[in-house]
Amino acid sequence: MPMPSYPVLCYAPDCGAEAEFKIAARWSDGVTGELKTYFLACTACLPSLFEQAKIKRDRCTLAAGESLDVPSIFRMSRGARDRQLVRCEDLEKQLSAG
Repeated sequence: MPMPSYPVLCYAPDCGAEAEFKIAARWSDGVTGELKTYFLACTACLPSLFEQAKIKRDRCTLAAGESLDVPSIFRMSRGARDRQLVRCEDLEKQLSAG
């Protein structure tokens, strides 16, 4: 029996809207790699959460051999793995331009 779907909510305090985006950065220890998730965001909260993710990334201390890219925005897709998520580079540029 398949698991029932459930809403994935925005991480912003007191928001409660369904998340549409994943704000994450590619992390690697030199052997394995994955997306480090900062926030899941709805459209309304995306600009502020994207800025917060950049600040969190800048404060991150890496161990020898680790790498962490800048945060990126990915369109969420139910049931999709991280490798299947589509990056929203135009949206990143728009939000970074202010």
